[in-house]
Amino acid sequence: MLLPILRWPDPRLSQPCAPAVLDDDLRQLAADMLETMYAAPGRGLAAPQVGRLVRLFVMDVTWKEGARSPQVFVNPEVLALSGARLTGPEGCLSIPGPVTEVERAEAVHLRWTDLEGTRKDAWLTGFAAICAQHEYDHLDGILTLDRLGAEARALAEAAVQA
Repeated sequence: MLLPILRWPDPRLSQPCAPAVLDDDLRQLAADMLETMYAAPGRGLAAPQVGRLVRLFVMDVTWKEGARSPQVFVNPEVLALSGARLTGPEGCLSIPGPVTEVERAEAVHLRWTDLEGTRKDAWLTGFAAICAQHEYDHLDGILTLDRLGAEARALAEAAVQA
């Protein structure tokens, strides 16, 4: 089922999320989020973006170039970030319009639970690392706008409101 995506400045997008409980409702939410993400079309979507304030995000960084490879992250934890940083363009389904330049770690070490209840642990690199950090930020109530300097943020906000 397609879910409505909240748009900035909805206050729910700025709230930290509670731990997710892995049950059939959460599995259905993850399936609906993937369907919504593909339809949007995006590469990642966090539960607060669809009004559910739980620590869950989905992503698929390859589907626009080839086969789908959906991933579901339940209660993810960042264990480490690489020291190497990069700045690149990021869009957000909850902030339609502007693409902003955001600085991120080149690699992120994540631990999470999958939908079968298995604990996973992996280093993500490249675009997967960027996408995961973006979606993880949503779980803490952080938007790309919050990662910008004052001038860049003002320009991005004006672009959204235009």
